[in-house]
Amino acid sequence: MAGRNKTHKLSYNICMKYLLALVFFLSITACGIQSVESQKLTDESAIAGTTGELRQPVLVELFTSEGCSSCPPAERNLAYFQKEQPFKGAEIIALALHVDYWDYLGWKDKYATALFTQRQRVYDRKFRTGNIYTPQMVVDGEQQFIGSHLKKAEKAVSKALKNKKASIDISVVDERLKIGVSNVPPRKENASVYLAIAEDNLSSEVKSGENAGKSLTHVSVVRELKGLGRLSGNQESFELVVPLQIENDWKKANLSMTVFVQGNQSRKVYGAKRIYLLTETD
Repeated sequence: MAGRNKTHKLSYNICMKYLLALVFFLSITACGIQSVESQKLTDESAIAGTTGELRQPVLVELFTSEGCSSCPPAERNLAYFQKEQPFKGAEIIALALHVDYWDYLGWKDKYATALFTQRQRVYDRKFRTGNIYTPQMVVDGEQQFIGSHLKKAEKAVSKALKNKKASIDISVVDERLKIGVSNVPPRKENASVYLAIAEDNLSSEVKSGENAGKSLTHVSVVRELKGLGRLSGNQESFELVVPLQIENDWKKANLSMTVFVQGNQSRKVYGAKRIYLLTETD
């Protein structure tokens, strides 16, 4: 009887050793599989992150008017650029600047200002187009074309991507806008730092003028454009905190803030950054 118990005990111990060894092996295997899967997810995340970082900001301005019958197709292009971001390697920062020289035809564009008309005139002196017109698209302050021409837009954005850009940080703290600009590329001119507050999801029922009877929708309509300061030719950084002033008729959920650096003579855009108010404050 004692021999049989000893034999059973020995068998039990051997079985336990094999069982423990099997559990250990399965655990190591499972960890290995999990490690491979985790590494795969990490690699995929890194690729996605790298892809995101490779998108370089490109500023696309559209001079437009609700009184211009040629403008709606260009505004649809601008909306497409902003929502779909179709250009590889580019983060399109769209700004729609409504000019006031179409108002005489009988429809007063409520988003138009003389300031934007004057900004377009400054571009006209650079591009020597002979006359200001709508819809005019300007890419990074260096190229202009009719805003309804997709192929020209694609070519212009591709060219803009070859330029090195400044680093810009924007944040909203206690209803104030904190701005930091650094690594501004070398240049032989002074530059200005601008802030553009724009609003999405705007619309109008046009009653008269060239677009009479049409319902027009708009994205990134510039509500305010102002200069924040200047950079000398050898200055690479800029910091500023300014009050964030929002008018009562602007919907906060649709607002974005764009800060960009632009050469005073060449009009070249040396850097741009956009944030949305909702994601910063809620």
